[in-house]
Amino acid sequence: MRTAAIIGGGIAGLATAAGLTRRGWRVQVFEQAATFEAVGAGISIWGNALRALDALGLGDEVRAAGARPGIGGFRDGRGDWIMRGSGDPDEVLVLHRADLLKILLAAVPAECLHVGARLDPAVLDRTEVDRLLGEVDLLVGADGARSGVREAFWPEAKPLRYVGNTAWRLTLPAAGIPAFDGCETWRDGRVFGVFPMGEDQIYCYASARAAEGGRTDELTELRWLFGAWPDPIPRILAAADPAAVLRHDVYTLPPLDTFVRGKVALVGDAAHAMAPYLGQGGCQAIEDAVSLAILASGPDLEVALREYDRVRRPRAQRIAERSLGVARMAHLSSPPLAALRNSALRLMPSSLMRRSMTRMLDSPLPAEPATSS
Repeated sequence: MRTAAIIGGGIAGLATAAGLTRRGWRVQVFEQAATFEAVGAGISIWGNALRALDALGLGDEVRAAGARPGIGGFRDGRGDWIMRGSGDPDEVLVLHRADLLKILLAAVPAECLHVGARLDPAVLDRTEVDRLLGEVDLLVGADGARSGVREAFWPEAKPLRYVGNTAWRLTLPAAGIPAFDGCETWRDGRVFGVFPMGEDQIYCYASARAAEGGRTDELTELRWLFGAWPDPIPRILAAADPAAVLRHDVYTLPPLDTFVRGKVALVGDAAHAMAPYLGQGGCQAIEDAVSLAILASGPDLEVALREYDRVRRPRAQRIAERSLGVARMAHLSSPPLAALRNSALRLMPSSLMRRSMTRMLDSPLPAEPATSS
């Protein structure tokens, strides 16, 4: 029986563990926090990630836990539509990260899960690292954007890069807020997204240009930045709980030359931390996890890991770059350039948008190996 140690118990780590245990691996997941808890608010799960979750046998549970945001689209500062969605309200759903984490946790045997375990190769000495590698067939770095596994085994990797924006996320009950289609509003170089979420909740996110590391009274700042924007944004901010607002500066990881070193593989943000402007960060982590689990269960693990890198790295890095492009477009602060952007998008045929989304979402998972060991 093959064995794996997975460093990190977030979405990427648990999805990898679920995929490997489903295929007969003996897996240990090491999470440094005291509990397996989702840090964040909502998450969008697009069709590509739903197909990967189907491969884990979890797709229907995730669909039941989430909400469809409607056709959606993008609005300008007056609330007028710049562009409606692609026309397929079933291609994405929104749910709380905690609900997704709960579903993934239930798919991993309890004896495989270890909390309060700071098993970080970046702070272990070389002897301990060698011992760890000698005890498993596969070591998976699923420990986030500031990955200790990446630091230890990719010492030449460039540091995270601040993109110049900070982001806020919050959830709140939908009671008292009129029904709406999920959408993003763009104005003055700022963005505010609002979407219905499962269990009669609303998920919101916002972003704006800001100095790195700045912190203040988050809800007060949100009300100052966005309180006069079109409905339902003012109603939502008036009803929000200050304790529910999360703020994080936005970083991206410069492209790595490989996601695999020997028997070590990176998944999720450890491999390709990206700006959150396409809703694909978590989706790509799930694709990584399921692809790795499928390929690593083939007869030759070394060949399988090379194939994982060949399949996943170009796609994830391409989406990360595209997300940065969307960030630059959405945050245009020059009124003439923003007006030109809005006019161009209003003229764009909906079929062109659908084709663009199809190219991003219609990526097949690797085929299951004909034989496994």
